[in-house]
Amino acid sequence: MHRAPTTFQVDGTAIRTRRKELGLSRNVCARRAGISGPYLSQIETGARRDLRPPTYQRLRTVLDVSATDRRLLAPPRSQQEQESDVPHRDVRRQEEAG
Repeated sequence: MHRAPTTFQVDGTAIRTRRKELGLSRNVCARRAGISGPYLSQIETGARRDLRPPTYQRLRTVLDVSATDRRLLAPPRSQQEQESDVPHRDVRRQEEAG
């Protein structure tokens, strides 16, 4: 069974671009989406990337983006980016000790 995600990782630049395409100010867009202007600013600058499904849905609606259109979502992370999140042990230090 398919479960809905608990959060959506969004692309703040894509959100800002779409908002400007529609001629919406940050505050008007935020108000229509039921969030604050500062919160939308954090989303657009990338300070916040994870949105709960209801928030993402309201923002998508305001920006006239269908549920199947993924342009507001962050691109999938590459394997290299995922690996860079894993702390690596210092191999030289291990070799010197061994």
